[in-house]
Amino acid sequence: MRSADDTAVWRERGDPLVAGAGAGRLRGLRLAVKDIHAVAGYRIGAGNPARLAEAEPRPAHSWAVAALLDAGADVAGIAQTDEFAYSLNGTNAHYGTPPNPAAPGRVPGGSSSGPASAVALGEADVGLGSDTAGSIRVPASYCGLYGLRPTHGLVPVTGMLPLAPSFDTVAWLARDPGPLARVGDVLLPEAGAAEAVPPFRTALVADDLVALVEPQVRGAFAEAAADLAARTGLRIEHVPSVGGDPAALGAAFATAQGAEVWECDGAWVRAHPGALGPGIAARFTRASEVTAERRAAAEEVVHRAGRATRSALPDDTVLLLPATGGPAPTTDETAERKAALRDAAFRLTCLASSAGLPCLVLPRIRVGGLPVGLAVVGGHATDRRLLELATHAQAPRRAP
Repeated sequence: MRSADDTAVWRERGDPLVAGAGAGRLRGLRLAVKDIHAVAGYRIGAGNPARLAEAEPRPAHSWAVAALLDAGADVAGIAQTDEFAYSLNGTNAHYGTPPNPAAPGRVPGGSSSGPASAVALGEADVGLGSDTAGSIRVPASYCGLYGLRPTHGLVPVTGMLPLAPSFDTVAWLARDPGPLARVGDVLLPEAGAAEAVPPFRTALVADDLVALVEPQVRGAFAEAAADLAARTGLRIEHVPSVGGDPAALGAAFATAQGAEVWECDGAWVRAHPGALGPGIAARFTRASEVTAERRAAAEEVVHRAGRATRSALPDDTVLLLPATGGPAPTTDETAERKAALRDAAFRLTCLASSAGLPCLVLPRIRVGGLPVGLAVVGGHATDRRLLELATHAQAPRRAP
């Protein structure tokens, strides 16, 4: 565990950096804001010093930051991110790797790495980040936190730096379900009659997704899923698959996402040779090589998987899966193992992203004393009920 002034965690820090409204339902809540959200008077650096140096102070807060400040929360600081939010590892070639107090010596996961580390360290109550292909879900899994990726389009992304707009969402994480739900109560649309019923009754477990994870995770996941079902009244149902072949979807999603990433940031990257760390630079190179034909074919695979997943999850059904393929890799892990864990995590996370569906991560799996998240994917706009599920998951087990 390192000091509160660690520049691998924080780009800007205050006491607070920006004070919230004097009253409100979030009064006293400390926010670590990922460095892709606009904070009025401050620049967006997106985890890259060259971009930060050229940026102008933002004239207004992002929609999410403004909403949380208006509700009484304070911005404790602007937290670091993987460069341009285009990674799941939680490392940054320029600022370093934020600590992971839940798994010392291991990466925190990305790209919302700074907010996750700040929350896990107790230096913030909630990390406000983003999730395109797992950028909240992976750090929540690695750091033993609660996290929510909401339904795509449900929370405005105004004032948030885009990565791949077809999949980008505002997202957040916390140490406990209470603050996670309180933030959701502010950011999510008011609950209507459609949200009130029916309750979740069935929990699907897709065998092809569970097969992606490390062997020791499979048994721990099965126990955690059974325990969640016993506490919440869910009935577990095993199915072979939900959205089709995970490997094919992962490859297609990476291609479709990459095409949008290059549209958003390619001009800047091309104008700044050598400004990116090696791993991110390689990712942008691959993104630049996506042709229109490859993009169209990939988008068809993604859309087909999304339709299948949405069809499999009516309002009373959720999908349970491990949030990542295993615990966080060590900071000095071999490149091959890091790549394998990243690929497994990506194949697990891109399913909800392809379908635009909400996904809750619960810190309910332990493997060798290390955290792994239990992910719960719900149907369209079931976000508030997922947050209620996080609270109900702490209730005593129901009698069989």
